[in-house]
This record gives sequence, C-alpha cells and structure tokens, in this order.
Amino acid sequence: MKRFLKPVYYIPVILLMAIIVIWSMSNQVVSESVIITVPVERGPFVSRVISTGQLQAENATSIEVPSELSGRRLGIYEIQITDIVEEGTVVDSGDVVATLDHSAVDELMTEALEELESAMEAYEDAKIDTNINLSNLRDGLLDAQVTVEEKKLVLEQSVYESPAVQRQARLDLERAERDLEQALRNYELKKKQAAYDVARAWEEVEKSKERVAEIEALFEALEVKAPKPGMVIYSYDRFGNKIEAGSTVSRWSPTIAELPDLSSMISKTYINEIDISKIKPGQKATIGIDAFPEKSFKGNVVSVANIGQVLPDGDAKVFEVIIKLNSTDPDLRPAMTTSNEIITDSLPEVLFIPLEAVFRNDTVNYVFVDKGNKWVKQIVKLGVENENYVVVEEGLEEGLEVALIQPPDHEEMPFEGVEIYEALKKEALEKEKEENKEKKEVQRPPRRMKGNQGEQRKRLGERPVEGRRAR
Repeated sequence: MKRFLKPVYYIPVILLMAIIVIWSMSNQVVSESVIITVPVERGPFVSRVISTGQLQAENATSIEVPSELSGRRLGIYEIQITDIVEEGTVVDSGDVVATLDHSAVDELMTEALEELESAMEAYEDAKIDTNINLSNLRDGLLDAQVTVEEKKLVLEQSVYESPAVQRQARLDLERAERDLEQALRNYELKKKQAAYDVARAWEEVEKSKERVAEIEALFEALEVKAPKPGMVIYSYDRFGNKIEAGSTVSRWSPTIAELPDLSSMISKTYINEIDISKIKPGQKATIGIDAFPEKSFKGNVVSVANIGQVLPDGDAKVFEVIIKLNSTDPDLRPAMTTSNEIITDSLPEVLFIPLEAVFRNDTVNYVFVDKGNKWVKQIVKLGVENENYVVVEEGLEEGLEVALIQPPDHEEMPFEGVEIYEALKKEALEKEKEENKEKKEVQRPPRRMKGNQGEQRKRLGERPVEGRRAR
C-alpha cells in the first residue's frame, strides 16, 4: 500500500516548482514589457528658453523727488511719501502726483529762522563793536596829534636853551611823531579788520537768508507734480518694493513714479546662469501676458546683461534680459506679468529624441536601442536641446526605437559606437589645446629685442623693418 501512495508526496513539490518557474518567466516577461520605447524622429527642431518677466514701457518720464531736496546744506537725505495718487491714474501736466512729509522741513525751517536771528544779532554786535573800537582809536590818534604839536612848541622855545636841552626837545618831537605814525597805521589796520568782521557777519546773514529761501522753495516743492500728461505707474524702492504712501525716497533713489510711453513696450526678464550663454541679442521671442492668456506678441531680444545679480527674493545668480515687443495693445500696462519664450536655435531638419531617453556617465552619452531580439547600448553625439527633446547628431537613424528606462542587465552591455566617443574625445582635446594656446598668447609678455634688431629678425626668419617693401 505504501508503494502506491509514495508518488502522492511529490505532487506538492512539483506544483511548487512549477509555480516558481511560471512566476519567474512571467516576471521576466513583465520586466521586458514595461520598458517603454519611443521612435527616433526627424523634423524641424526649436530650442527655447522659457522665463517669466514684467512688462515695462521702453521709454518713460520719471517723477522724482524735488531737486531742491538735493541741496547738501539742507541735510535731508531721505523723506517719506505721505500721499500719492492711485496707480493707473491719468494726469495732466502740473497735476499733483504725491505729497512728501512736511514735518522734517518744518524742523529745518525752525532751525533756519533761529540761525538767521543769531546771524542778525552777530551782525549788529559786530557793527557796534566796530564803532566803539574805532572811536577809541580815533581818540588815541587825536591825543597823539596833540602831543606832536606840543613837542613842536617845546622845540621852538628851546632855541634859547642849551644844546643839550634842544637836542632832548628834538628827540621828544621825533618820538611823538613816530607814535603818531604808529597810531595812524594801527587805526587803518583796525579799521580794515573791523570792516572785514562786519562783512563776514553780513555774509552769515546772507547765507541764513538763502537757507530760509531754499527751505521755503522746498515747502512748495513737497507737492510733487506731473511734468507731462500720462498714466501714473508706481516705481520701486531700492529693496524692490513698489512705492506707496509711507514709502521713503532719497536723493540716491529719487524716483516716485513714471509716466510710461505705452506705444513701445518691453518685457524685462531674468535668465539663470545655466541658460544665459544661449541668449543673444536679436533672437526671436514670443511674449504672453498672464492677464490676457488669449493674447501673445512677437518680439526680439535687444540686450543681455554682462554681469549677473542676485534678486532680493532669490538666491541664484541671474542675468537681466530685455525683450522688445514688435507690436502693442491698448490693454497692455506696465508691471503686468509676462511669460517669455526665447528661440535660441531653430533647425530645419534634424534627428531628435526625448531627453529621458539619454543616459550619461562621466564621459559619454548613450541610449538603448531596440534591435528586436536584444538591446544595444549605443553611444551618441548630442546637439542642442530644448525643455523636452535633444538633437542627435551621430549614432542613430530615423525610426529606431530607443528606451526611456534602462533595460535589465544594462551594466553588462558593451558600448557600441566607440568611434563616436573617440571622435568626441579628440575634439575636446583639440578645443582644450586651442583654449590653452589662446590663454598663453594673452599672458605672454612682449618680447624685447636688444642689440642689433635687424640681425635678430633675420635669425628669426623676419625681414628687417628697413628692408620691407610696400605691397
């Protein structure tokens, strides 16, 4: 009985083994079937850089803080905006656009009036002191003149006296005359000094009056007016914030608002440093307006910044790019958000594949080509790319299927198209060699020739200067 039941014990084992084999085969089929492929396509190819930006007028008239504020003597370096018309308001020439804070100017006027009063007092004091000092000097001068006359009389009366007495009288007269001359010189000097002091005091009065006049003019200029008709568009402060009531403006950042010329518009955008090398003046662009999704405008890049910057709300270096719109629209307004597509390359007929189909290691780009019964690891030479596709210059043909994910056992697959890799490597070496040569040419100091320059040129295979003929 045991002999007939024995095979029954093998059935579960056989079933288990069958299940494992079937699962393994099905898993392999699944892994093979989930590899998605796409064909190598041929056709026109457009490479573009996409960015957001802001619409601006190409030309605009600035409305700035009054020029009176720039006077250094006033000592006002910044001032607050207390009131400003609503953005988008259409104004005529002379209309008030903004009002600046009067309080700081009020304090200046109080100080200036006090300084003027002090200057006037100093001027009056200088005149009084001058009159007193000169009066005393004139009295001393009269005394000196009287003394001279007295000494003359004594000398005349000494003719009957001894020679010694006469000599003494003559010396006394000479001394009195010298004292008179000294008094005269001293009087003239003090007179000039007094006139100078009075003039200086008056200059201070004039300066104080000018300061008061400047502040009075500034009072009138605190009502900032439009220089011409137009639509008011707020400017931005040095921190990138839009000007509004309560904002502070200064002589270094004086623009309060602008009156844009809406007949010519630009889109200002910022491109990251990875893509900026692709952007050149003259490239075509398409500009979309977020506020009007149904509208788009053609334009051209007109300028590319040479120096990068980090925007206040960013941490990456970007470069300013200006795109001019070829046409405009009555609905367009400055500060509208734009979406910009800059065409960096446009090729009429090339091979291209999705970026997802390209795999890379440290030195080579490659794809996996479906050869029907096997996968081939093919080295490729790539060209320009856009946000989705890349041009294939060598290594593929139209219609071939390439994988979007790596097949099983891809690490063991040998590379095909090694000659492409060798050619790319050679090109890279030649390019590096040429760049190094250019660097050396730039860094090489000019050679100085000593002695007989003509003989040295002959040894170097050059003609002496005097032996050259005009061609």
